[in-house]
Amino acid sequence: MEEARSETAPSSFAYRLRRDAGGFLDRLRPLWGRRLFRWAAILLGGFLLACALFWLIFARGLPDAATLLEYEPPLPTMVRDINGQPVHSYARERRVQLQYSDYPPLLIRAYLAAEDKTFFDHHGVDFPGFAGAVVDYASKLGSGQRARGGSTITQQVAKNLLIGDEYSPTRKVKEMILAWRIEDVLSKKQILELYLNQIFLGRNAYGVQAAARAYFDKDVADLQLHEMAYLAILPKGPANYRPESETGHARALERRNWALGEMEKNGWITDAQRDAAQAQPLGTVAAHGSSFDARAGGYYMEEVRRRLIQLFGEKAEDSPNSVYAGGLWVRSPYDPVAQERTQDALRNGLLRFDAGRGWSGPVGHINPDNGWQRELAASYISVDYASWRVAAVIGRSASDARIGFSDGTTGTLPAGMAQMSYRRTGGPAFDALKPGDLIVVARNGASWALRNIPEVSGGMVVEEVHSGRIRAMQGGFDSRLSSYNRATQALRQPGSTIKPFVYAAALDNGMTPASIIVDGPLCVYQGAGLGQKCFRNFSGGSAGPQTMRWGVEQSRNLMTVRAASQTGMDRVVRTIKAMGIGDYQPYLSFALGAGETTVERMVNAYAALANQGRQFPSKVMDYVQDRRGKVIWPERWRPCEGCNMANWDGKPMPRFGMEGKQVMNPMTAYQVVHITEGVIQRGTATVLADLNRPLFGKTGTTNGPTNVWFVGGSPDLVAGVYIGYDQPRSLGGWAQGGRVAAPIWKAAMAPMLETMPKTPFIAPAGVRMVAIDRRSGKRVYGVWPGTDPKPAVIWEAFKPESEPRRSIRKEEAEEQAKVAAARAASAISRGRQRTDADFLEGQGGIY
Repeated sequence: MEEARSETAPSSFAYRLRRDAGGFLDRLRPLWGRRLFRWAAILLGGFLLACALFWLIFARGLPDAATLLEYEPPLPTMVRDINGQPVHSYARERRVQLQYSDYPPLLIRAYLAAEDKTFFDHHGVDFPGFAGAVVDYASKLGSGQRARGGSTITQQVAKNLLIGDEYSPTRKVKEMILAWRIEDVLSKKQILELYLNQIFLGRNAYGVQAAARAYFDKDVADLQLHEMAYLAILPKGPANYRPESETGHARALERRNWALGEMEKNGWITDAQRDAAQAQPLGTVAAHGSSFDARAGGYYMEEVRRRLIQLFGEKAEDSPNSVYAGGLWVRSPYDPVAQERTQDALRNGLLRFDAGRGWSGPVGHINPDNGWQRELAASYISVDYASWRVAAVIGRSASDARIGFSDGTTGTLPAGMAQMSYRRTGGPAFDALKPGDLIVVARNGASWALRNIPEVSGGMVVEEVHSGRIRAMQGGFDSRLSSYNRATQALRQPGSTIKPFVYAAALDNGMTPASIIVDGPLCVYQGAGLGQKCFRNFSGGSAGPQTMRWGVEQSRNLMTVRAASQTGMDRVVRTIKAMGIGDYQPYLSFALGAGETTVERMVNAYAALANQGRQFPSKVMDYVQDRRGKVIWPERWRPCEGCNMANWDGKPMPRFGMEGKQVMNPMTAYQVVHITEGVIQRGTATVLADLNRPLFGKTGTTNGPTNVWFVGGSPDLVAGVYIGYDQPRSLGGWAQGGRVAAPIWKAAMAPMLETMPKTPFIAPAGVRMVAIDRRSGKRVYGVWPGTDPKPAVIWEAFKPESEPRRSIRKEEAEEQAKVAAARAASAISRGRQRTDADFLEGQGGIY
């Protein structure tokens, strides 16, 4: 029975369904026969189909208007210097973001008059204006002319921020849909704020504030009425109203005056205001790239940019805090005065070294057939030295060459002003010139004279000892000629500047500054493949047994290698690695600077020596803030609460915890510094002695010589410089660190040091200062070290229990004690109390 029911149930249901459907159609048939009903049904179906097609073609996949609530326009990254002043920006779009309240009401009305006078009345779409745009589009169809837009400000926001600038009716419909949705999400003020901050207005200016700076060098609050009206006409097409061209200037005046008239028609200004503004000239300033000096910083600012990109990325797609869109604020230790000193010193040193060697050749080449001015401008090659300029050779005769500059001007280079010898051929430089060569010239009366960019190069870094902050950095002659930063990117052999760290390892393993090391021949068997390796001093010869101090001051290679061999090269390279200089294999040649490192690393290592072995990472950025002011780097950055109070509130003063990393025994670091002070006083860097202040440092010269160095400084500031060719080759036999690098260091650092107190290097706890015979290393009693640069007796720094012991006989010691006692007794009999000096003299010296 159940089976029968289950078999008949489906067929019964199907029958009822057909019966009911048939009944519905039967009821519709009479209605369908009526014409009115039939047309109504067809129209309804067509409408529904049209809605579906409209949604499929136009509305499907449109971005969500609500995203504009969180929209942040691309903003440039700004860099502040050591004084907190903005000095540089990284920008592809010049923009300054303002709030609606920051814009003067009259400026807003100027834009409404020119772009959308019914903005506050419509809901995103101005239908009469749209109808007019449709008629204009139809009339120009097929003519190749672009129809007028008819877009409201809300539609322009939708176009610029959400769907792009494609020229088509489809895009216009999508723009209208989005504009309607935007009006449901944002207020009128929010829409205007987005528009005024985003719109492109020419001269690479995005937003009205950037345009006010680009065209009038003013902020928006300082603009006059006629200037506001000019900025208001630019959204329609900035290229049409360029004030630099005659036609653009005429169009700009006409359109500006029209905008002023529209403002008067809407009752936003009076007739008198309109007439006064229309009588004004445009008043625009000459186009300029940025409000900052593009020459400032050079290599330093490029290094900041490089490190920011490593941290946050370059483009908006990389990170919300990207360099070119994130609106970062960077606080930097960049010191404009120190940078200028460093730049000038290195440049002048390179020119001095290169003088008399002839012309090194063109700095670049272009194809003049493609338009020499455009090609020259696109090369981005320029020079910032004295009155020198980069020019393109655009023609040449037997007597002169015709040259052109990036601004379109031309000049003449007489053959007589290009007679320096060309290094490659030996003939006159003029004979080597050909069209398309980019050369450096300087004004010489009515014509121009050829100048030479040094072929030799180098790098220099100035760093604070107690923080690692880099105050100045120069990575070559000019960053516009070569962006390769030789201060941070060039790996060079440091030569003898590595020796203080070799001796630091020796001091950590039993030696003292007074230890005797033999300055004599030393050969090492390196195996069957390499055979015997023999070392020699730079000047040749040997001096026999000498103190460690003498070996450092005179930069004796044989003594350094012997000290490294006795200490163990594994310990030496471990010390070098701990200082951040490099990770080397334990071969003796690395004790003489055969490894590779950078100026930045060497300066940072010497700064750690001056800081009693405590090292800070070298840094070109103090901290980085996002567009809202939140510090996003360093990651563990904390503000100093209460540090900027006007008056003390009676609570405990703010205290900073110990920073940096202890990479060397403080006493060892001080011993090395104390020894290398002698390099300045009587060693290989006596050119610095007349600065007459506590300084330490070490010269360096590599085989060839291919590189010459000097690294050193004061208790507060350390700097390092090297000179060499980018493709290493000999600098000439006379080139040495003390002759070439040290004078450059002096030219840069002397003015900086003059502003700083003459602070001595402070010995850490535990160091014992003992009077020592400078040449023998023996302890001296009863003699006070003199101030002569080469005294017989000096103070030497020793670790506890490492100073030389008494070396005189017992009878002599007893006799000295009797003499001291007699002097004391005589002093007492004369009524003078016994002093500490009497006690120390009786003990045979001072610790």
